Amino acid sequence: MHHIKPTITKQNGKHSVGKGFSPNELKESGVNKQQARQIGLPVDVKRKSTHKENVDCIKAQAQKAQATAKPKKPKPTFKEKN
Repeated sequence: MHHIKPTITKQNGKHSVGKGFSPNELKESGVNKQQARQIGLPVDVKRKSTHKENVDCIKAQAQKAQATAKPKKPKPTFKEKN
């Protein structure tokens, strides 16, 4: 899976590629830092801003990762012998 980088809007209106998604963006999308790193999303804890495009991107990646995840096998149960 390739890494997805967030887009950041600068004060002059230009867009640039960020180092990672902000904790606020992760919070809005319903993903915590640990889940984001498991999916392969970079997290930049220094950023404070929130961009709607990045929140939508995180939600899409989380749904894609959830759809491709392998289902967990149930643990075998053992009966006690008398």
